[in-house]
Amino acid sequence: MIIACDFDGTIVTHEYPKIGKPIPFAIQTLKKLQEEDHHQIILWTVREGELLQEAVDYCKSKGLEFYAVNSNYPEEEPAHRPARKLVADLWIDDRNLGGLPDWGIIYNMIHTGNMYKPAPQGNMEDLQQHRHKKGLFERLFG
Repeated sequence: MIIACDFDGTIVTHEYPKIGKPIPFAIQTLKKLQEEDHHQIILWTVREGELLQEAVDYCKSKGLEFYAVNSNYPEEEPAHRPARKLVADLWIDDRNLGGLPDWGIIYNMIHTGNMYKPAPQGNMEDLQQHRHKKGLFERLFG
C-alpha cells in the first residue's frame, strides 16, 4: 500500500516553519509499517526547499527514510508533477476529519485493514444515545 504522510502536526507538533516536538510513536509506527508490513511511505507536506530538506533530514536522523518526498516516486521530476497531485491508497494527516488519532490506532487500522467501524444499527433512540456518548472519531472508529 502507498501511504502519504504529512509532517507538521502529524510526525512532529505543528510549529511550522520550525520543526516541532516529536509526536509519540509517529516515527516508530511509520518505520514499522515500512519494514514489517512493506508499505511505501511518501512524505507529503507543504514544506518546500530548505524547510522540506530540514524535515527529510530530521526523519532520516531518526531512522525514517521515505519512498518519495512530495512526489509519486523518487525519480519524478517537478515538471512532470501535475499540480503536486499524489496517488496514494491512504493519507495520514492531522487535518483529517476527526483529527489525528493516536499512532497505535493508526497502526492497528492499517495493519488489520479495519479502517473504520460502522455506526451501530438500531432504533433512533439508541443511535442518539450513542451519538451523545462518544465523539465523532470514536463513533466512526472506536
